[in-house]
Amino acid sequence: MKYLLAATDLSAPSRHAVDRAYRLAAELGCRLTLAHAVAPGMFDGLQALLGSDAPSLDQSLIADVQARLSALNSDPRHTHGVNADCAVLSGRPIDAITRHADETDAGLLVLGARGEGFLRQLTLGSTASRLLRKTCHPVLVVKQPPHETYRRALVTIDFSPASLAALRLVRQLAPTATLVLLHAVEIPFEGKMQYANVDPAIIQQYRIQAQLDGMQKLRELARREALTDADTQLLALHGDAPRLITEQEQEQDCDLIVVGKRGLHFVEELLLGSTTLHVLMEAQGDVLIAVGE
Repeated sequence: MKYLLAATDLSAPSRHAVDRAYRLAAELGCRLTLAHAVAPGMFDGLQALLGSDAPSLDQSLIADVQARLSALNSDPRHTHGVNADCAVLSGRPIDAITRHADETDAGLLVLGARGEGFLRQLTLGSTASRLLRKTCHPVLVVKQPPHETYRRALVTIDFSPASLAALRLVRQLAPTATLVLLHAVEIPFEGKMQYANVDPAIIQQYRIQAQLDGMQKLRELARREALTDADTQLLALHGDAPRLITEQEQEQDCDLIVVGKRGLHFVEELLLGSTTLHVLMEAQGDVLIAVGE
């Protein structure tokens, strides 16, 4: 991890993301850029009303944004000794931030879960879905004030390349955190078995066997990835994945949830989402989204 990009709308609620980005940059010894996007033409109507002799509102706004970013960057209470680059981007915020992340090859895009403008809606559905579909970079959505280094990370594991990417990413970002690997167990045709009035005891036997198989696969994954028993907890639980994730976040006292999404393919464009967006909506702590093949 060499470079972090933190997007901010300069609102007080989005400050959590900026603070977490500074902390991560200090912990990992990597570069950090604070970026704010200004949509072009937003003052065209007002500028025309004021007349051509009036000072440029666009230039005034850009100067104000630059000053506010500089003020953030010079506040020793939050910077942890990191001197970030400050960038004022031009364009629709989601497009401008995504483009800048591509141009600079950002290792992680850090966003606030709350804020004003486009950031306010990041976890409310359509905007989050659009951003996650558009970017090929990992995204950290920050919900809580960063009082400390991440302690316990709940990593969702479905044994896909995306979940493997998620596991490896969190080990880079939070190398000292305890990892709780959660595999949501599903039984093929369980609904049809219930509809066909199959004996509940038989269905339960299938569930138990599926959980045992899931635990075995988790142990094999932990062994391949050289995870230590002292810093790793394995869970294979039967149930709906989105519900299990948010329940276990609280049950296991985790301050970070880690999920994987696949690459930018058409089918993924249609399917992204139910689990990831549910977690973004319902999680209490921060959410790290990794990208796999």
